[in-house]
Amino acid sequence: MAVAAVRTPAEYESRLRRYVLERSEEARAVRVGEKETSEQAQIVARYADLFSRAQLEALREAETSAAPRERERLYRLLKTCEGGMVAAELAEQADELENALLAAKVPFQGEELPLRTAQARLAILPGYGERDELGTLQGDVSAEFNGRRLDLVRAGEELESEVSGDPDPVRRNEEEKGISLRELAGVLAGASREVDDAYGAMREHWFDRLLGPERDAIPSSFHMAYVRRLSPLESTYTKERAVEICLDTLAGLGFDLENEPIKLDLEDRPQKSPRACVIASDPPEIVHLITRAQGGLHDYGAFLHEAGHALHYAGCDPSLPYTFRKLSRDHALTEIYSYILEAISKEPGWHERYFGLSAEQAAENAEATVFLEALLFRRYTAKLHFELDFWSRFAEDGGTPDGYSERLTEATGVTYRPDNYLADMDAGFYSADYLRAWIRCAQLRKHLIGLAGEEWWRSPVTGDLLRELFREGTKPSSEEIAARIGFDPLDTAPLVEELAPAR
Repeated sequence: MAVAAVRTPAEYESRLRRYVLERSEEARAVRVGEKETSEQAQIVARYADLFSRAQLEALREAETSAAPRERERLYRLLKTCEGGMVAAELAEQADELENALLAAKVPFQGEELPLRTAQARLAILPGYGERDELGTLQGDVSAEFNGRRLDLVRAGEELESEVSGDPDPVRRNEEEKGISLRELAGVLAGASREVDDAYGAMREHWFDRLLGPERDAIPSSFHMAYVRRLSPLESTYTKERAVEICLDTLAGLGFDLENEPIKLDLEDRPQKSPRACVIASDPPEIVHLITRAQGGLHDYGAFLHEAGHALHYAGCDPSLPYTFRKLSRDHALTEIYSYILEAISKEPGWHERYFGLSAEQAAENAEATVFLEALLFRRYTAKLHFELDFWSRFAEDGGTPDGYSERLTEATGVTYRPDNYLADMDAGFYSADYLRAWIRCAQLRKHLIGLAGEEWWRSPVTGDLLRELFREGTKPSSEEIAARIGFDPLDTAPLVEELAPAR
């Protein structure tokens, strides 16, 4: 048997770039509905030489002996190798689960809907009872895969523990992110409590308005896609104008999205995931922005959110090493940029400018976006606490839903099924990255108001500052950005101010 070559860090980085490109493009094709089956395992097999024990040890030695200015780049290559070893072992099992989910059907009103189509339809079904029915049906179908999901989670944790040499998943993630997850969770719990009263008032007002008089006192999470779409406002925020208005909004900041190296996929396909995303296959040259518009204000917010990611990756300095154009310790940095552009949809002036609303109506509709932000913030804070509990006891119980439904329901006033806990879990404490970005976005918005005034959202000053940040690629941490704009990383005062506006 031939022995795979052990590459230098530079050689490793070059081949890794090709591997990530192929895997990203395969994931994109499946996600957007261009392919009906995933073939990630075949790609992983072709690049098996990247993820050998010998290669991992060589990168560890290089990182240990490197000069301080090189150590961060080598650390990220080392962690990527660790993650790649786990992915290589699990690729076939992950493909089988992904393909089973793609093939799953939900029976509803005489149709056999693909699971993703059923999930997307929940956002547009007008009847409360219909959404309850379809939500329950798709939830039942999704839960049938929990055994396979949990097998994958357990296998992944066993491998990550062995490859990294650290059996504690919480400590392992804290080391990679460079933060204390428990300290972050405690600060966020305090911020969530500070907005209790404001959230409660907004929740009652907007659930009454959006879900109608027949709603349950504590509605099911099956209605949240409909709520996030702000469906009763659909006639104002039409599907047809979303791209035009979002492009013009970005142009006001100095970004011409159609002439950036960004590939837009805005088509509606049956198997296309309803969740908008960016896939940065090889930044800055190959960056995909993917949305599935369904009508309603959510289309606009989702487009602006993903534009933040896309502009970040497409705007990085091409002379940076590949590692600092693509690889990061976590996702907290790029989420700052998605959140700050999405935050434009919370500005009453934006609603006045583009939709011909009175100042009073614009303020009312903008409050709806603040309510949704508060709902999501509280949900993710509860989710982070659940995940800390889940992983802290994982070695003893192997992964249970204990606390999932209770924590999320108490935080949001929305009922979550316990058996949704695995479908709702992103790898690597992504919930913490979202929450750090929420804190940082509020800090950045306050900083921008100081620089450009209340109309920061249409000022070239904002675009210039963001473009400077984008050029750094993935190199800085979220906490470094906080220091640069004059904030403590855990200062939640600007966020609380945004989520608890005076009524």
